[in-house]
Amino acid sequence: MASEGVLTAGLKFLLPFVPLILVGYYVYTAFQAWLRLRHIPGPFLGKFSYWFMIRTQASGKQHQRYRDADRKYGSVVRIGPNELTTSDPELIRRMSSARSTYKRSDWYLGMRVDPHADNILSELDVDTHDKRRAKMAGAYAGKENPQLEKDFDDQIVSWVNLIRTKYISKGESLKPMDIALQAQYFTLDVITSLAYGRAFGYLARDEDIYDYIKLADQFISTAAPIVGVAPVHTFLYRSGLIFKIAPSPADPTGFGRLMSEATTAVGARFQPDAKERHDMIGAFVRNGIPQKQIEAELLIQIIAGSDTTASAIRSTLLRLLTSPRVLSKLRAEIDAAVADGKASNPIQQKESKELPYLQAVVKEGLRFNPPFLGQVAKEVPPGGDTFNGIHLPAGTRIGHNVYALSRQPVFGADGDIFRPERWLEAEPDTRREMERTLDLIFGYGRWSCMGKNVAYLEMDKVYFELLRHFDFDIVNAEKPWKSQNFNIWLQHEFFVRVMERNVL
Repeated sequence: MASEGVLTAGLKFLLPFVPLILVGYYVYTAFQAWLRLRHIPGPFLGKFSYWFMIRTQASGKQHQRYRDADRKYGSVVRIGPNELTTSDPELIRRMSSARSTYKRSDWYLGMRVDPHADNILSELDVDTHDKRRAKMAGAYAGKENPQLEKDFDDQIVSWVNLIRTKYISKGESLKPMDIALQAQYFTLDVITSLAYGRAFGYLARDEDIYDYIKLADQFISTAAPIVGVAPVHTFLYRSGLIFKIAPSPADPTGFGRLMSEATTAVGARFQPDAKERHDMIGAFVRNGIPQKQIEAELLIQIIAGSDTTASAIRSTLLRLLTSPRVLSKLRAEIDAAVADGKASNPIQQKESKELPYLQAVVKEGLRFNPPFLGQVAKEVPPGGDTFNGIHLPAGTRIGHNVYALSRQPVFGADGDIFRPERWLEAEPDTRREMERTLDLIFGYGRWSCMGKNVAYLEMDKVYFELLRHFDFDIVNAEKPWKSQNFNIWLQHEFFVRVMERNVL
């Protein structure tokens, strides 16, 4: 009893000093964090805390804030106690090449849609990732899905028919169409057609089925500081909190409903009487990917395959509709291709590749507004590394500053202007370097985006078909849309007036 009394007295004595002890501990750890990377410049708050990153991720303007840091401090910038970000193409390639000793950092844990299962984007183990990627490659390339382009064509036809039957304005009548919302309906039907074996029918119903878009936008904007700051979501996993707040298949709407749909769609393929199908799920099954793993891959495809491509389509269309000279040149090329019989209906990708100005528009749209701006941070290997004379300590996370990357000097002094001609005017060596740099917005090497070819297939077709059939006017020229970036672009209320074109 006496010892208990002494312990109680000791605790009472220490209690007033607890705040001081905590402050002292924070100061000590902050100093230690600052010391490791003190030789690399960056915002003051980022040198000893995660406050700069949290504020940036939550601002809706992270693309601009990280680019401003790049302008002020250079191509390698310190943004957190153990975080750097870079816009240097060579360092990005160095970190992700096939023989690189860098690995994915725990930033990628934030890419789990189902917190219980990794997908190809969240998998940290290099060997597991590489083996799974090899099994999935054929499905994404279309080698095991001969209907891939036809699936795209079906959804393009659906979109054109929806616009023609519901949104054509004539004379004084105005039937405003939110092309921001419509673009996502289109990409959702495309990706669910590929991933689930059937389009969910966003275009057919012209509505946000399961409230996916509404709830996903809320989730993405709220979760940005968690997804974008590795120690935060690492804490959520270690504490178990993530399993209490994550979507569940029992949810009637949003991500949870898509998890339920994935379970049903994949489960049907593993039934004893299931027939073989040559689509995305069928390819995964044939290549021996387990049932639970396929479900996880379908979920990440929705985000990576619909939200990002929809933002690319919206962003490029906005620049086209606000650049009369560019729009006129692209229309002339489209009309000539149709008149000369060089374009099927819908246009096929091999035909679109023969249209140089269209291809320049596709590339310039991706460059001007890269669809995904998450840091995708890699981790410096044991022993550290040195790049351009800069020592990079082992364990340091280095992210991709993609928005600053897309304004690299190789693209010209007018990088802040939407000008497709840069892709046609450049000398061959410069153009190749521009294309190599642009490719980095999809990642590089073993970590590159598997859906890149699918995204290009959509964009090679959709601008051609929309502009072949319709004229568009922006309804509110002073404020054409609402746009924010939380790793992914959230773009809303892009209202246009649509008129039928009298062309072949």
